Amino acid sequence: MKRKFISLSIASACLVLAAANLANAQRKHLAYSAANKSVKVYVTAKGTDDRMKQTETLTFKSSPQPVETEVAIFVDPSKTFQTMLGIGGALTDASAEIFYKLPKDKQKELLTAYYDKEKGIGYTIGRTSIASSDFSSGTYGYIKDNDVSLKSFDVSHDKQYRIPFIKEVTKAAGGKLTLFATPWSPPGWMKSNGDVLHGGKLLAKYDQPWANFYIKFIQTYEKLGIPIWGLSVQNEPMATQTWESCLYTAEDERDFIKNFLGPALYKAGMQSKKLIIWDHNRDLLYQRASTILEDPATAKYVWGIGFHWYETWTGAGMDFESTRLVNKAFPDKNLIFTEGCVEKFDFNRLSDWSLGERYGLSMINDFNAGTVGWTDWNVLLDEKGGPNHVGNFCFAPVHADTRNGSLIYTNSYYYLGHFSKFIHPGAKRIVSAASRDKLLTTAYINPDGKLAVVVMNRGDENIDYSLWIKGKAAKTTALAHSIATLVVE
Repeated sequence: MKRKFISLSIASACLVLAAANLANAQRKHLAYSAANKSVKVYVTAKGTDDRMKQTETLTFKSSPQPVETEVAIFVDPSKTFQTMLGIGGALTDASAEIFYKLPKDKQKELLTAYYDKEKGIGYTIGRTSIASSDFSSGTYGYIKDNDVSLKSFDVSHDKQYRIPFIKEVTKAAGGKLTLFATPWSPPGWMKSNGDVLHGGKLLAKYDQPWANFYIKFIQTYEKLGIPIWGLSVQNEPMATQTWESCLYTAEDERDFIKNFLGPALYKAGMQSKKLIIWDHNRDLLYQRASTILEDPATAKYVWGIGFHWYETWTGAGMDFESTRLVNKAFPDKNLIFTEGCVEKFDFNRLSDWSLGERYGLSMINDFNAGTVGWTDWNVLLDEKGGPNHVGNFCFAPVHADTRNGSLIYTNSYYYLGHFSKFIHPGAKRIVSAASRDKLLTTAYINPDGKLAVVVMNRGDENIDYSLWIKGKAAKTTALAHSIATLVVE
């Protein structure tokens, strides 16, 4: 009798548990409803004055089954993917130098435009260089020749422009900035070619001093009041450039991390610093990631894989499939876009609409492939696309015309803002699927519960479509050559 009672008790408990699980599943399924919600539509469009302008407020109507002739963006907040780290741009020597050539009111305007969450586009990420890069007015370092002990380490050069600029940016961003640092090259005397420029490789006898160099940089910047969130091993390690550059094969980078840089970070108590590998183009992304991350002794030190968009130098398009494959193959590591800009500066192209559309194309595809953070290159350049000590002039979202102290906002600034202003750190990417390939889309649910759905139309014709969420639809139009963010609240 006792055994029967126990069996009945267990059966009852199982029924209660099953009912609870069913109720939880039903609640989860019904967790998001578009009923009684509105949609604020913010638009940037070619041939109009609309620049992140709220153009309309939509309401949802019942739409249980769309028909094939309708164009729709299907959003499903119940299916979530990666968490947004943030969006931002690089705080280079060039940007800092030009910033301090601006009148005070324009300096304030720029900081507000980029970093204010209400009045600007709310950047939260920054990247800076360890010593000089091509976007410095000249080549410089932090130590004297042959100083393997690093006793002469000195960042006085950075105190003129870059360090004050980073502090101004951090203040404008509300006191917190996710900042990572990248070296373009070790000192020339540590390299096989004896030159800080033109590629070359790190000599094996300097592996440990060079690893210690990263630690010294982080410690020095943090003593000066600039927290360093993370670092990448080497900028563009497969490119021999006329500017600061250094070559690492995948095996070189793997072994340097495993035997020197990783242990140096741990020894210094910097286990929490986020170490980023590759930091180069998408075309070799999988080969680099697999070579390094398939070695457990190296992978334990690595937070993520950084990538750029310059694989287009070959005449090919952006290789988004590589990014997707890396995300699928190594789901425990993070993907972060670490650099991109439009090359070959031309002042007459500052209003070219293709500048912004390149950003929109990359950002939507990168986020849909699993990328957690996105970092533009220089936040500010001058009217020549510099300064740059090797003539490698490029576009930035904002240019300063130092001849008259004005700021020029390209449409890239607004395209970036359609993501950074409305998709906040901590947001979860959700399903957003377009029924026509002429519309590109990605979407997130923010920590406050608001949805941000980005829709981009690169075509020459307006496209009517419905934003469809769980049986409710709101109708609108994607203007030709436009990007829109639809905020559901």
